[in-house]
This record gives sequence, structure tokens and C-alpha cells, in this order.
Amino acid sequence: MDPEPVPATKARAVFALGLVGLLTAVFLGGVIPATIALLLARQSHREAYAADGYLTGSVWLRRGRKLAWAALVLALTSLVVAVIAGLLHLATVPGGQDFAPGTD
Repeated sequence: MDPEPVPATKARAVFALGLVGLLTAVFLGGVIPATIALLLARQSHREAYAADGYLTGSVWLRRGRKLAWAALVLALTSLVVAVIAGLLHLATVPGGQDFAPGTD
């Protein structure tokens, strides 16, 4: 007799962490939940494969994985924009000491 299919508990957690990661990715705080979501997604995928189809929730896993990757890309993009803005700010600031003309 086959067991009843049950929902994977990690699938909803992957989706929730991916969503939190995407919402906070602009502030670079989304990297941690997105990374945890990807690690949990890998574990949950292995568990679902070992359960021979008796764990449901693959849709939540796919959505959570997509959200987590989008969060990582968004965080990386915001980091690159911040670095470029910082470099442009440093380029406009005059450097060194400004001596009066004729001073040795």
C-alpha cells in the first residue's frame, strides 16, 4: 500500500525566504535569506527525489528558487551601482593640498 502524498515543509520555507530575499535585496540584506533559500531548495529537491513523488510542493520550490536567484542578481546589481557611484563621487573631490600660487 502506497503512502499518501504530503506537502514538503521546506518548500514553503524556500518560497518565503526567496520572497524576503527579493524584497530586501536592494539593501544587500537579501543575500542571506536568498542563500539560505537556495540551500534549502537543494535539500528539499533531494528529499523529494528520494520520496519517489510522495512529497508535493515542487511548484513552491521552483518559485522560491527563482525568487532567490533574482534577489542575488538584484543585490549584486545594487552593489555594483553603489561602487560606481562611490567612485564617481571620489573622482569629483579634489585631492591633495591646495597651495596658494607662488608657494614652495
